[in-house]
Amino acid sequence: MSRFAANLSMLFTEVPFLARFARARAAGFTAVEYLFPYDWPAEQIAAELESNGLTQVLFNLPPGDWQAGERGIACLPDRVDEFRAGVEQGVAYARVLGNTQLNCLAGLQPAELDDELAWSTLEANVQYAADRFADAGLTLCLEAINSRVDMPGFMLDTTDKVMALIEAVDADNVRLQYDIYHMQIMEGDLIRSMECLLPWIGHIQFADNPGRHEPGTGEINFSNVFAALDRLDYQGWVSAEYRPTAVTEDSLAWFPVKS
Repeated sequence: MSRFAANLSMLFTEVPFLARFARARAAGFTAVEYLFPYDWPAEQIAAELESNGLTQVLFNLPPGDWQAGERGIACLPDRVDEFRAGVEQGVAYARVLGNTQLNCLAGLQPAELDDELAWSTLEANVQYAADRFADAGLTLCLEAINSRVDMPGFMLDTTDKVMALIEAVDADNVRLQYDIYHMQIMEGDLIRSMECLLPWIGHIQFADNPGRHEPGTGEINFSNVFAALDRLDYQGWVSAEYRPTAVTEDSLAWFPVKS
């Protein structure tokens, strides 16, 4: 059966961030992720993980100025030094929090930025991160995010683009982060797609579409999707990354295991 994690940037937001760990554990989750940990000391987050018996499974590398609308800086040629500093910060947090995977957001490509320069910058930055992560015993994930609804201009918006980047970098520790919500919007054919991409998938996230709410609020047949992941013997984490329509605990009818 799939191993489910809770994304604390979207779930249990009824309480402050550090109080969400206990809420997730009380709801039956044994693992968590979130977008970014950098606003809190790593040791403080680690204490919440330990006291609640939770496993940290993922977070993102620093994205630039998120509040100002930046969604990653890996494709920006004038931000390479900042990207590399962010890699070091991510590695430092992972050492304390215990997770072995971090996600790299490619970023929004400015209209004036040449396509070839944006791609070569992204490739070089991912290569740098992959090499640094290999030294640290970490896996680098790359995520395709839909450019139709949520992030117009996001550079990696299809699995084909992510796979082309993985092939170009050619590192054993680079994997595809497959987001069911984003790929339903961009590509559809979810089960067949995941079956074909399974050898490269390192992490899965989900929300229903449209709306990015909990399973059962949209068009995706999650019973079939979760059953397919079990049939495929997917061994990674499957993370709930949706916006609950009401109190988070009331959105968990899909959750098959409460331990």
